[in-house]
Amino acid sequence: MFSRSAPFGLLLGLGFFAGWPLPAQAETHQHRAWEICAEKRHLASGKPLDPDADHAGNGRKYARDREIDVTHVRLEIAPDFSTRSLSGVSRVEFAPIAKSLKQLRLDAIDLRVDKVEASAEIEAWQVTDDAIIVTFREAIPAKAKSWVRVTYSAEPKDGWYFRTEAMGYPAGDDHFWTQGEPETHRHWFPGYDYPNERFTSEVICRVPKGMTVLSNGRLVEESQVGDQTLFHWKQEKEHVNYLISVVGGHFKKLEAKYGDLPLAFYTPPSEFAEAENSFQDTAEILAFLEGEIGIKFPWAKYFNVCVTDFVAGGMENTSVTTLTTNTLFSKASENLHTSHRLDAHEATHQWFGDLLTCKDWSHIWLNEGFATYYTHLYDEHKLGVEEMRYQMFGDAQWVLSQKDDKPIVWREYDDPFSQFDYRAYPKGAWVLHMLRSQLGPDLFRECVKTYVERNQNQNVVTHDLSAVVEELSGRSWDEFFDQWVYHGGNPELKVTYAWDQVKKLAKLSVSQTQKLSERVMLFDFPLPIRFVDEAGEVHDSTIRVHEKSEDFFFALPSAPKLVRLDPEGTVLAKIDFSPPNPLLFAQLENPDDMLGRLLAAKTLGGRKDDKSIDALKACLNGDGFYGVRIEAAKALTKTHTEESLAALLASRDQEDARVRRDVVQSIGRFYRDEALSALRETIEAEENPDIVADALSAVGKFPEDTVRPILVSALERDSYRHRIAVAAIRALKDQADPAAVDPLLKHLKSSEAEFTTSDFGRALDTLAYLARHLETEDREPVRLYIAGYLDSPKEKLRRSTIEALGTLEDPRSLAALQTFANSDDDESPEKKAADAAIKKLNAEKGQAEEVKDLRKEMLDLQKELGNLRATFETLSKQLEEKEKAADEKDSRDEKAKDTPKK
Repeated sequence: MFSRSAPFGLLLGLGFFAGWPLPAQAETHQHRAWEICAEKRHLASGKPLDPDADHAGNGRKYARDREIDVTHVRLEIAPDFSTRSLSGVSRVEFAPIAKSLKQLRLDAIDLRVDKVEASAEIEAWQVTDDAIIVTFREAIPAKAKSWVRVTYSAEPKDGWYFRTEAMGYPAGDDHFWTQGEPETHRHWFPGYDYPNERFTSEVICRVPKGMTVLSNGRLVEESQVGDQTLFHWKQEKEHVNYLISVVGGHFKKLEAKYGDLPLAFYTPPSEFAEAENSFQDTAEILAFLEGEIGIKFPWAKYFNVCVTDFVAGGMENTSVTTLTTNTLFSKASENLHTSHRLDAHEATHQWFGDLLTCKDWSHIWLNEGFATYYTHLYDEHKLGVEEMRYQMFGDAQWVLSQKDDKPIVWREYDDPFSQFDYRAYPKGAWVLHMLRSQLGPDLFRECVKTYVERNQNQNVVTHDLSAVVEELSGRSWDEFFDQWVYHGGNPELKVTYAWDQVKKLAKLSVSQTQKLSERVMLFDFPLPIRFVDEAGEVHDSTIRVHEKSEDFFFALPSAPKLVRLDPEGTVLAKIDFSPPNPLLFAQLENPDDMLGRLLAAKTLGGRKDDKSIDALKACLNGDGFYGVRIEAAKALTKTHTEESLAALLASRDQEDARVRRDVVQSIGRFYRDEALSALRETIEAEENPDIVADALSAVGKFPEDTVRPILVSALERDSYRHRIAVAAIRALKDQADPAAVDPLLKHLKSSEAEFTTSDFGRALDTLAYLARHLETEDREPVRLYIAGYLDSPKEKLRRSTIEALGTLEDPRSLAALQTFANSDDDESPEKKAADAAIKKLNAEKGQAEEVKDLRKEMLDLQKELGNLRATFETLSKQLEEKEKAADEKDSRDEKAKDTPKK
């Protein structure tokens, strides 16, 4: 699965996700965390009923016990689009493994069960909050082939999603889709919902005539049944429960073949115009993966289907990947967007994740790490080694920016989805990259092929991979996996360089500075070193870093003009190394070392001398690799002087849209008239709508009177996915100008259909933010408009509406919010959003009461001060009168003294 927390390379591929604070066009997005609540229930005996219960009460998670071997699952499904519900029959075929089975537990949440049947006589069955428990009159003997069939209905809150016109989606696009990973299929069919069990499956689904149903495996029947069409799909090779997929509705498709393998790409009809842009690499990706892995594509077909408001970027369901429609893009964006990385990621999963599946969620990196790394290897195949290294550099930056020290294999997680983070994706990819760098590409390829051959159609753990690597390489890899996989953190190196002219020795002093703990080790790893002397001769060495501090000496014919640590990017380490200036400038100009130029540009960022700024400007306009030019733009932004801004302004004419966009973003980080002028020129003259959107986003910090007309006008500009208007709304929020409320409200009312659900939700929040300080009567139309979406059938929009009412800070919204806060489902995203909004409103209310109390105290003090002033003035007058009387008396007495007595 490609989650919203997925790595740098994939985000660049999708464009719209555009990822992390990394070296390319990225902005932070947090993934939507799927809330998994496994309530633990116990029998009267005190034995755990839930197979997922923590072992030994220590909170660590392990794979379930497998009391049965599930051999086949058959699902008959009839969805109802009007009620957004379904009825179904689930038949599970199984055999007890080692001992007789008296009671069978099927995972199930919120299913209305009508009937339970079985091959053995049933004594009783019951439905709990998270399971259907079937008790047999006589225990089923071990190895006896058996089955159970459940007839049920559901209105799923998870796992199965409808997208219909009645919900606010485009007319003619009605569809549904499922999402099982990690454990959400239990919300729409009963079964064994954990990844350590493999079985064949089939899906029979009836939909209104004119609709299509896609599922795993081979289509064995499509027939008309009255006013409905029946689709029957069979998955004839084993896979795990979460990989079952059913997608149905109105779709249009592109078709192709890779050899004899059927390929197809489906989208809702309203999205089909852009489909070809995202389908162009699929056949080439499969050819590359077959050659690199050494194993033929293992399934009957390979389809991709785009669905609306998907919960992730993509999901590798067996033979039929689900993708977000957000991967689609228009050609007007030039090279800012591509689907090939998402395509490669999910295609790789057809081997790693589907053909081989992690035994439990602590080993999810074996799914996601391989998918991430082979995406980078495809980049090398498609675009060259520099592109692959650039993507790996981006992944490394993400990993090294993390503050926690959890290991990749981690059993103390709260819910499975918390495992789908940087450890599974980019760090997992880096573990494989370091293996490949040390083994060499050929031996690595042989190891991977053997690992797949031995473990295909099975569950795997990390030891299965390390055992093959040890066997085929003849080396012990215990320490490697111990420090990189079973322990957390990464090496942090402080490196200094010195040259001894007399002895002709270069000296590198290396210290490991990471904080050591039970989780973080002192690392032991090879670190390649490269010196280039004045004659241009390259001197390569590899040192072993394994102590807290070490000195290394290298005999060279002359002082090097270049000193490079890990020149080809083979070690995941944070390295603090600043070469002397002559070496650094030479590194920036070395045409044979993209990573060296990238690091040199990064190091020069923040230096305010003319030479550094001129060097970065030359790099921005002349380097042969777009990623280095992007880093030069970022470095000039970091310098943040009048001269660095001038360098950026003089570098706007970039042919590569990725660099051009980053230059615009960099200019947008300056608060100067020249920057505003350049951004306005971009808004007026730039043809790429994404770059126009970036310029609009950047002008929000400038004075309202200057910028507001530009932003309001931009609301009406046409662009794919309404990106220009969305950027203008972002900038209006930055301005915090209530004068924008009316034009924004008018635009939202007239153009809701132009927005994605997420963007419209954010627009509501902006509207609330702008209106929050208006007078009560002026704020009321905004409050009523926003509150109108509280009953939206779109889950995301309801949550966004609740959050927007909290932003509005209007206490009249409390009653409506309380209806969501009163939910019995403590894990509901809507309840959590309502609780936060109410807390915010009460805080504002409390602050208002505090202000009122302070105002009363101030008035009392003022009154008291007034009384004191009056008393003071009275006393002053009395004193003045007394002093005047005394002066007059003294004057009389003095006069009397001077008058002669008669």
